Amino acid sequence: MSILIKNTNILTMVENTIVKGNILVEDNLITRIGEFDFEADEIIDGSNFITMPGIVNAHTHIAMSLLRNYADDLPFWPWLTEKIWPAEANLNEESVYWGSMLSIAEMIASGTTTFCDMYFFTEETIKAVKETGIRANLSRGLVSGEEEGEKLQNAINLHNEFHLKDEGRIRIDLGPHAPYTCSDDYLKKIAGEAGKRDTNIHIHLSESKKEIEDSIEKNGNTPIEHVNSLGLFDHPTIAAHCVNVNDDDIQILADKKVNVVNNPSSNLKLANGFAPVNEMMKKGINVALGTDGPSSNNNQDMFEEMHLAALVNKVISNDTTVLPAYEVLKMATVNGAKALRVDNIVGTLEVGKHADIILVDIHNPHMYPHHDLIASLVYSASSSDVDTVIVDGKILYQNKKFLTIDIETVYKKAQKASERLTGDKNEI
Repeated sequence: MSILIKNTNILTMVENTIVKGNILVEDNLITRIGEFDFEADEIIDGSNFITMPGIVNAHTHIAMSLLRNYADDLPFWPWLTEKIWPAEANLNEESVYWGSMLSIAEMIASGTTTFCDMYFFTEETIKAVKETGIRANLSRGLVSGEEEGEKLQNAINLHNEFHLKDEGRIRIDLGPHAPYTCSDDYLKKIAGEAGKRDTNIHIHLSESKKEIEDSIEKNGNTPIEHVNSLGLFDHPTIAAHCVNVNDDDIQILADKKVNVVNNPSSNLKLANGFAPVNEMMKKGINVALGTDGPSSNNNQDMFEEMHLAALVNKVISNDTTVLPAYEVLKMATVNGAKALRVDNIVGTLEVGKHADIILVDIHNPHMYPHHDLIASLVYSASSSDVDTVIVDGKILYQNKKFLTIDIETVYKKAQKASERLTGDKNEI
């Protein structure tokens, strides 16, 4: 199948500029960009849109959509240990499937074409990814304790069975939850298995002050120093949060080429602080953006994350020039693709790359006048401006309508699954 996006405002993310032109997609690849004529199977009038690469949500736990607005306005540790973990103890295959479907629908409708997830019952999230057509890096959450060997074997089996399946849209990483939930021996085993398979490690690091204090008391060093001493960073690593870090931590992250994922909304909502993104970038660290789980955000809106990342970094740096709009857009596209190690196929609009493309409507009151369309994407646009979403050359969402999801069924099933987890029942 061929798709021609005509007369559109093209932001390739290769250069900091928007140009008028056409984009041709044939099968799953971008084959032409510029001024040309072509009789395609599907023609999209892109004149009122910015056409840009799909957004990459580089850290989330999508099935936690079932716990959205369940335990809000609590301190981080009581929220996690007294509310979230007990509810998660009730998870089963069905609940993870419908929670995944709900979040995937939300992500597609808001322009996310690739996400990086760590959670449980990963087979069910894989099923949802296959059915909906989105792209994903998935990891089974790993924690020490009862049946830790079986959990790691399950993660290995997932990699053996599903890695690079469905035209390469599915990639399987290894996901040790955090150094405070994984023993040193377990982290070493996970790192060894990642090395054997040349796959990513996806881990939470230095998210809260308590985590830092406990690590120093127990190990004599920070979480980042500690996992580095265990050899974890000798493998490609996606490190979520990295909020409470010192200069030595930042230098380690830079030296080891660790990919950091900033999660502005979640860190602010849980009062964990804000990562020193500008300092990290000055050191050459690749910093991507993520939403974290929808129970601590409480949505999967990457436009909101871009907006917050730009504003908060200016405040904490006391510098209005820090993190300009284009750099934030890179965090949400190019940097995210690099963190997931899919930047050879997505993250920019270039001939030969896979067609992961979104069209953002600029014909709205809040998008006029059209002074600087790149700035408008970060400072003015909202996720509701996304009109069309293409992943791997297939249209998943068009004219704000889902083409691969029965959204009403997803709403009903997700609501029932949530009630089973929490015991709450809403009669609306």
